[in-house]
Amino acid sequence: MNKKEIADICREVIYECFPDMEGTPLYEDTVINTDTAIDSMGFTLIICRLEARFDVKIPTRQWAKLSTFGDVVNAIDKRIRSK
Repeated sequence: MNKKEIADICREVIYECFPDMEGTPLYEDTVINTDTAIDSMGFTLIICRLEARFDVKIPTRQWAKLSTFGDVVNAIDKRIRSK
């Protein structure tokens, strides 16, 4: 799976969690909490769903370092490649 496929699935999961955002562009540098108005609980939901969808585990201590959409995609990509 390449990064574009990962990004597409991440977008899909975000849109499933927040249907009002459907169609809102999510770029690599989109800051999740400020550019999308997703709060910390929403972010937690997204990460948990992504972990389940990709069958990976992102360490909780790393979550605070994930601020942009690109950071999330890179974290998922790294976990998939380390399997």
